[in-house]
Amino acid sequence: MRIAFYAPLKSPNDPVVSGDRQMARMLVKALQHGGHSVELASELRFYLRQPEPKSFDALKIEARDEAARLTRLWQRDGKPDLWFCYHPYYKAPDLIGPELASAFAVPYVTAEASYSRRRNAGLWADSQALVARAIEQAALNICFTQRDQQGLTDVIPDAALGMLSPFIDTSAFREMPARACPTRLVTVAMMRPGDKLESYRMLAQALGSIGHLPWTMSVIGDGPARDEVQAQFAGLPADRIEWLGAIEPAAVPDVLYTKGIYVWPGYGEAYGVAYLEAQAAGLPVVAQDIAGVPEVVRDGQTGFLTPPGDVAAFASAIARLLAHNDERTIMAAQARRFVLEERSLGGAAARLAELLKKIPIS
Repeated sequence: MRIAFYAPLKSPNDPVVSGDRQMARMLVKALQHGGHSVELASELRFYLRQPEPKSFDALKIEARDEAARLTRLWQRDGKPDLWFCYHPYYKAPDLIGPELASAFAVPYVTAEASYSRRRNAGLWADSQALVARAIEQAALNICFTQRDQQGLTDVIPDAALGMLSPFIDTSAFREMPARACPTRLVTVAMMRPGDKLESYRMLAQALGSIGHLPWTMSVIGDGPARDEVQAQFAGLPADRIEWLGAIEPAAVPDVLYTKGIYVWPGYGEAYGVAYLEAQAAGLPVVAQDIAGVPEVVRDGQTGFLTPPGDVAAFASAIARLLAHNDERTIMAAQARRFVLEERSLGGAAARLAELLKKIPIS
């Protein structure tokens, strides 16, 4: 099929590294791996940072202009077989695809669409209504987590839904990792206010309570809250924390291969691509049993998931892996096998092909 791909929140070509950009790129790769021709329909970013009517109106005008451009293009060169929208939600609805898909009789598909009832107030209610209409129109809504699937079902019981587990391109992790030092902890996360900062705060508190154990911590990431993040770790010995800053995604596997345990609380994580990468590198994970994290970490098998907000339990899980190298080694092998065998790009491509073949193409 010829597929028009659009990600209103962040284009696959966006210069800012993030899990959202990475998954957009992975979806394009998976579709291409399945033999489809994928074209980026638009680079227009539709993102409402705050519920401001003027911003909303300005973005809607941009969306109309973009829809008009694509209309002319499709009339001249022919329409695609399918419109594929990644991650529409209340701050980033798709204001281009639904209208075009309807006008040109093109099937509309979403992936990782989400709906949160607690956002049904003011302007967010208006943007969520747009998301709901798109979900209702879609020939298929691909959900990455049971949490998102249930959220869509609660709002639109008759929505066409399909499941695709979160995945990564495992090609960079095919090399067998050397036996890593179990006392080397690592995390990969952006530094920004909100859930990320809260996760860093919890991580620092947990490490502070196990200072009597031998460990070092490497932090990969940067962002506008860097000073606030580093302030959380100010009470820990400076020689135990290594600030690596932002590094190129291609360099992350090599860093992970040298570490022993991946630690990240995961407040607000939709699922967390970084958890999959860490496990692919043979690292057991310590995280919270929260949000979408259980979709990518198997508690007691590939890592430990602790109760939300329980700093003592989080610290205890880290301490357990530091103290029991045999258990850590077993979990490391299970983590790597889980991702390479069940969450690979090839597997995702096959699952996408299975889902899309059920959609009638005119």
